[in-house]
Amino acid sequence: MSAINIKGVKVSACHGVLESEKCEPQPFVFDVAIDCDISNAVSTDDVDKTVNYAEVCTIVTNYCKQNSFNLIERLAHGAAVKVVQAFPIIKSVEVTVHKPHAPIPHPFDDVSVTAKVERNEVVLSLGSSQGDRQGALNFAVDRLKKCDGVEVLKVSSFIQTAPYGGVAKNTFLNGAVLVSTILSPEELLKVIHKIEEEGGRVRTQRWADRTLDIDIVFFGNKIVEETGLCIPHPDYKNRDFVLTPLKEIVPDFVCPLTHKRVADL
Repeated sequence: MSAINIKGVKVSACHGVLESEKCEPQPFVFDVAIDCDISNAVSTDDVDKTVNYAEVCTIVTNYCKQNSFNLIERLAHGAAVKVVQAFPIIKSVEVTVHKPHAPIPHPFDDVSVTAKVERNEVVLSLGSSQGDRQGALNFAVDRLKKCDGVEVLKVSSFIQTAPYGGVAKNTFLNGAVLVSTILSPEELLKVIHKIEEEGGRVRTQRWADRTLDIDIVFFGNKIVEETGLCIPHPDYKNRDFVLTPLKEIVPDFVCPLTHKRVADL
């Protein structure tokens, strides 16, 4: 990865909690730090193989001018999302918003907020054992394709598997999906829970038969241990109905916990 830094993009706009800030423009200054793969630009000396610096400046300027937020936290994050969405070669971007005229009743030099947005490849496991199982999995894939901030890259074959966990009685249909996303793990979890609910999922007894189940197996190289969210999925390597589809679409992915390739598990 390489860094591209653009500093001191000056914009006059209306952002703030006070009524005067909402109608009287004040200066904001943006710094943008981009991590991306510039190897093609280096080898070809082709301007189209890298990030267009002028376009980045235009994106943050327009976003700042065309919106009005109470918080520069919101402004910084939204601008970062716009930049990373504009250039597929960007791995991550940090946007710092300076508000030098912030209404603080004390002497100060500057106040700023930095927001980081990164693109990760995420592996999801899909399952269904009630109703139209094929339809449920197709519905999940279709909803993921329409989700803002998510791009579906690969979809595995769907396989029939025996129930797991000792509670479910029906045969499952399982598969896996590889997506690229700029959402955080927590944001993506909310998205897939909503898709499950829209697909008819009703949470009753654990391990019971269900219309639609979506689990996050891997989220890039992240290791997350929170209440209700553990990544990599804590039991994925013991589940053939997870591993078989994964070996089809991401055989060379290396688990950040075991340091083994999926194909070798």
